Amino acid sequence: MAVLAYARVSSEKQSLERQIHALTAEGIPTERIYVDKKSGATVDRPGLRKLLEYAREGDVIVFHTLDRLGRTVRDTLNLIHDLTDRGIGVRNLADPIKIDTTAPDDSMGQLAVLLLAMFAQMERTYTAERAAHARAVASAQGRRVGRPVLVSAKQIKYAAHLRDSGHTIAEIVEETGIPRSTLYRHLPPRPAEPVTAAGTPGATRGDDGAAGGAGGDRGHRADNVERAVAG
Repeated sequence: MAVLAYARVSSEKQSLERQIHALTAEGIPTERIYVDKKSGATVDRPGLRKLLEYAREGDVIVFHTLDRLGRTVRDTLNLIHDLTDRGIGVRNLADPIKIDTTAPDDSMGQLAVLLLAMFAQMERTYTAERAAHARAVASAQGRRVGRPVLVSAKQIKYAAHLRDSGHTIAEIVEETGIPRSTLYRHLPPRPAEPVTAAGTPGATRGDDGAAGGAGGDRGHRADNVERAVAG
């Protein structure tokens, strides 16, 4: 029997140190701790895949908390069910409810797995809702939300001037050094293009053009009415 371990964070910017420290404190060597820096929304993770390929009947997989295995109740339960069918147990370290599936007939252990998976998914849902509400409130109050601006208002103003002068985005990127994605995110919108001929230069109501022609026709009809009355 081998004791293996799994640790996961959702992005490259996050650290695995806390989980690895807790697992090594249990006597698990680092070469048997499989890791991923990838969202738990998918079970297609390199570290998890290698762990599942290596694990054999009688082995036990240890993790810091159950949500490290997956983000949804279905994925987590399916994974544990598949491991149980292979004779592989799972055990957690830091959840408020301890689970150990090495005893497959333990109904309380199975209930603990279900409860922890449900609580983890509920917490993620509530966290997403709170974040969305906070962004909506901030936006309604005129506060900017999202990542911090890495360019100054002066730089954006100059970039807008270049764009309005006819420069392409590629030319603006080369001139200012501002990344294309940042330009798209911070440049003010272009002035709305006119949707009628009345908004084009020189299109006065008295001209012979498309806009002026209609005005000229109305003036011509009015003259005919006046002549008919006078007659």
